[in-house]
Amino acid sequence: MPELPEVETTRRHLEPVLVGRVIERAEVTHPRTARRNASTREVEERLAGRRVLALRRHGKFLVGDLDDGWTLIAHLGMSGRFSYGAADDEVPPHTHVMLHLDDGTVVRFTDPRTFGFVAVYDEDEMASSTLGRLGPDAWSDGLDAAALQAKLAGRKAPIKALLLDQGPVAGLGNIYADEVLHRAGVHPLTPGGDIPLERLEAMVGAMREVLATAIDAGGTTLDDLAYLLPDGRAGENLRSLRVYGRTGEPCVTCGTPIERIVVRARSTHYCPKCQHWA
Repeated sequence: MPELPEVETTRRHLEPVLVGRVIERAEVTHPRTARRNASTREVEERLAGRRVLALRRHGKFLVGDLDDGWTLIAHLGMSGRFSYGAADDEVPPHTHVMLHLDDGTVVRFTDPRTFGFVAVYDEDEMASSTLGRLGPDAWSDGLDAAALQAKLAGRKAPIKALLLDQGPVAGLGNIYADEVLHRAGVHPLTPGGDIPLERLEAMVGAMREVLATAIDAGGTTLDDLAYLLPDGRAGENLRSLRVYGRTGEPCVTCGTPIERIVVRARSTHYCPKCQHWA
């Protein structure tokens, strides 16, 4: 479930804890969590003794720049979250990675469903990794309507599916794609290549608004509590959602009941009056 706002919130909490610190020792206990590397041991050995130089994010991925050209990549999957504390703190269930830092802090990655992962790449592996195939970050200043139009040119797939693909733009998942399309007035089944430039400008503006609101609120925590901040608090953006999860409730703009359809096997919420075909 975690999307760009949840990952950015996590990054902001972890940055002062990790950056500048040396990972003295790493423990990786689940092979699925280390599946992007050869083994759990490889992840542990590549992390041991590495200093964290910076902590970035691209789309839904956390990117840690390490010394000697190594890069730490983390994806939260459906249920992953990071936390940190003292070495003698109780270890939460489903903790699959522990990073022991040189100041005594332990950063922990828990993931009950193990859809997330932690990987460590050298420069060549990084160049051929999933990150190299991602579109521009939805929160970056470099994204504009013209760039998005070029990415969508000739695409006949529904815009909802294309937003989830991460190729045209990176970082939006099911929640925020629905919210962006509602604010921009775009029907989720509109073929991506048919959306005119002025409507794409509205979409880019909607991305800025939706993501800014969600980041300020610490992300969206749903009833399943799959996402929590590193300090254990819930994100408070749920109250700001206009369409996602609101089937049958009145649209906050026009009062028309929100409808739910399935687009490429993903639940999709929209207002049939406000979101016309572009």
